Amino acid sequence: MRLSTVILPTDRWHEGGRAKWRRAEELGFHTAYTYDHLSWRTFRDGPWFGAVPTLSAAAAVTERLRLGTLVTSPNFRHPVTLAKDLITLDDVSDGRITLGIGAGGNGFDATALGQEAWTPKERADRFGEFVALLDRLLTKDAVTERGTFYAADEARNVPGCVQRPRLPFAVAATGPRGMRLAARYGQAWVTTGDPKLYEEGAPEQSVAALRGQIDRLGKACAESGRDVAELGKILLTGFTPDRNRPLESVEAFVDFAGRHRELGFTEIVVHWPIPDSDFAADQAVFESIATEALSRLG
Repeated sequence: MRLSTVILPTDRWHEGGRAKWRRAEELGFHTAYTYDHLSWRTFRDGPWFGAVPTLSAAAAVTERLRLGTLVTSPNFRHPVTLAKDLITLDDVSDGRITLGIGAGGNGFDATALGQEAWTPKERADRFGEFVALLDRLLTKDAVTERGTFYAADEARNVPGCVQRPRLPFAVAATGPRGMRLAARYGQAWVTTGDPKLYEEGAPEQSVAALRGQIDRLGKACAESGRDVAELGKILLTGFTPDRNRPLESVEAFVDFAGRHRELGFTEIVVHWPIPDSDFAADQAVFESIATEALSRLG
């Protein structure tokens, strides 16, 4: 199992931002992700920086740490411009970028460009077209395509990604259409659990729901002629009924990670502590988890 973190882009680079990314590498995290939003939930009225420039800066101050988004969505991105940014990020980082990608939701990003929020069906329709076109853009030197929602006209992407045939996709999905996209295009699959259980569910119910999601992923892979074992299975924590309790102690995290490793998860992602927020946690305990927990899983 791998242990990763997500660092929200809330700090000025020279007032704590740079230090967090460097520390993430020192602590031995596999990947440090950031959210790709224009603003997000309770952080909307405070500092919030762009994901692509943040990852570029992080690539410049780290050497081994993988970097990525968790997740990018079509809400305010276009495949043509995103592909150019990703190829550049992959080059700057010397092949350390993972693209977490999802359909998006009804948050602030959904209407920030002046559009009406899309229906769930339209989000799914756009997501399918978005991922397919992005895959082509990242693997072909030139792409021309006319879709329902997105188009490319001789879009050039030379020299392509450092990682071949392209940087990996970690596809966030819980529904059948998203699962099929993960099976076809993903190198990993991402979930936050069942959102209906967050407020009043129990950890045991969450484990059962996650087991069901992994079963459905397996069926989607079988339908695509793919071995589900080829996909990494990533759990972004903080959104299950456990909330932030796994970060209360090393023992609590080992118990949580062990239960989810048994389900088949290969990577656990924890939020870097942010005081006075839903992601508040003791920094010393957090760092002990980073350096000790995986060895105690056995």
